[in-house]
Amino acid sequence: MAVTLADITKLRKMSGAGMMDCKNALEEAGNDFDKAMEIIRKKGQAVAAKRSDREASEGCVLATENGDFAAIVAVKCETDFVAKNADFIAMTQSFLDVAIANKPANSEELLNSKLSDGRTVENHITDRVGVTGEKMELGFYEFVKDVSTISYIHPGNKLATIVAFNKTVDRQVARDIAMQIAAMNPVAITPADVPRNVINTEIQIARDKAREAGKPENLLDKIAEGSLHKFYKENTLLQQEFVKDSKLTIEQYLKQQDNELTVTAFKRVTLNVD
Repeated sequence: MAVTLADITKLRKMSGAGMMDCKNALEEAGNDFDKAMEIIRKKGQAVAAKRSDREASEGCVLATENGDFAAIVAVKCETDFVAKNADFIAMTQSFLDVAIANKPANSEELLNSKLSDGRTVENHITDRVGVTGEKMELGFYEFVKDVSTISYIHPGNKLATIVAFNKTVDRQVARDIAMQIAAMNPVAITPADVPRNVINTEIQIARDKAREAGKPENLLDKIAEGSLHKFYKENTLLQQEFVKDSKLTIEQYLKQQDNELTVTAFKRVTLNVD
């Protein structure tokens, strides 16, 4: 049976592969769509194996929220040309939709989640590799959960943030916090949340700088303590100056809305070099 244009179009819609790839796969499979899909997938696997040592530093980062759950998904590729392709962005969006619907606990669960066509996220990535010839991978999957959540995608789809709050919050206020995180890249919500190894590193850096500047040894600890307080002010979310009003810290801005309102979790994913 000859391969028809309708058959090719149907397989192209199923796989996302090019017209000639679909025609060749159908001819090889004798018009069996399942076999044709397998041929296309094997091509993607072969390309992926060949490209495994390549660096996938470009990609698309998307985020969204649904009530008490918000997620970020980033799919990485090799070139900005592919990253900006509408089909690649749509694929990333479909993975994000699955994440919001299924709330997977980790990246492995997301990769094994099925889309409406029955293929897993991992299958879709492999098949797209066969179409583009570029290395692709699920770069990041992050989520937060609490009473209310918000997401923010910076223009260009290279940076996104998600934030969880302990109480219902005005959407614009929540968005302000998400944009603050995007702009100022805090390492934690409060000083108590900063990892011990980060604190130790900052103290050592401050002591070394003070010693190099000729400060007495008996003052090094006090100087390091002052430097650490400055680090907290610049790098912990609630102590940061609000980018829209430097007279306020983020904590003060939130308490203007509700004295009990606070951030309970946030994630920031970027493919840019900070």
